[in-house]
Amino acid sequence: MINDSINQRLMEVRERINTKQAMPYTGELYTGVDLGTANIVLTVVDEKGNIIAAGSQNAKVVRDGIIYDYIGAVACVRALKKELESIIGRPLIKAATAYPPGVAEGAVKTIMNVVEACDFELVKIVDEPSAAAIVLEIDSGAVVDVGGGTTGISIIEKGKVCFTADEATGGHHMSLVVAGNLNISYDEAEQVKMSPETDAFPMIRPVIEKMGTIVNQSIKGYSVSSIYVVGGACSFKQFEEVFYKITGIKTYKTVEPLLVTPLGIALSCIEGEMPCMKH
Repeated sequence: MINDSINQRLMEVRERINTKQAMPYTGELYTGVDLGTANIVLTVVDEKGNIIAAGSQNAKVVRDGIIYDYIGAVACVRALKKELESIIGRPLIKAATAYPPGVAEGAVKTIMNVVEACDFELVKIVDEPSAAAIVLEIDSGAVVDVGGGTTGISIIEKGKVCFTADEATGGHHMSLVVAGNLNISYDEAEQVKMSPETDAFPMIRPVIEKMGTIVNQSIKGYSVSSIYVVGGACSFKQFEEVFYKITGIKTYKTVEPLLVTPLGIALSCIEGEMPCMKH
C-alpha cells in the first residue's frame, strides 16, 4: 500500500512547484533532473532528504525516452535551474538524473550531457523505476513508470532491482488514440485527454490494457505481490483497476504520480554519490 507519509511528501513537492517558495535547508543540496516526454521537473532536497524547492515546465524535447531536441532540453533545464537558484538564494551544483530502462548507452549519455551542460556536477544516475522505488519505500514488487512515450518496468526483490524493461507505449499513444477517435489534432487530443470535464477513459482503455499485458508478461517467473504505477500518464482514476484485471495483482498509485520519479532522482544522491559512466 501507499502510506500517508509518502503522499504527504509528494504533495509537498507539488506545493513547492505551485508556490515557487523554498524551505529552510541543512548542509548540501541535491537537484534531481527528470527529463520527461511531456514535462521537465527539477526537485531540490537537502542532505536529510527534506524537500526544499521544485520547478516544472512543459517541454517537448524527449520522444520515446530519447532526447531529440538537445538545445531545447538544455535551455529548459537552465531556465528551471536559474529560477530555483533565485528562489533558494544559492547556486545549485550537485545533481542526479535518470533514464528509462532499456534505452541505448548513447541515449543515456545524451541525458547526462544535458545535465552537465547546465553547469551541474552529475553525481548519480539511476533508471527511472528504481528512482521511483526510493520514494515508494518498497522492498519488493514491480514499479511501472508510465511516461509520455514509454512504460518502464522494474522488479524489486529484497531491496534489489533484479529486472528492468522499457516499452514504447505511454501517454503519447493515448493522445493518438483520442485524436483518431474524435478526428481532431494531436494537440486538441492532449487537451481532451487531460480535461476533467471530458471522459476520455473509454477511448484510451485499450492502451492501458496493452500496458497491463506488457507488465504481465514481464513479471512472469518473478514473485510479484504488488504493482506500483507512477508517471503522469497513469493519473486516470480507473488505471489501477485495469491493471488489476489484467494481472490479478493488487496495483497501487500515489496522489501525485507524476512527481514520484523526480523526487526519487533527487533522493538517490543521499544514498551516496557514485561515479557516473565515462563519456
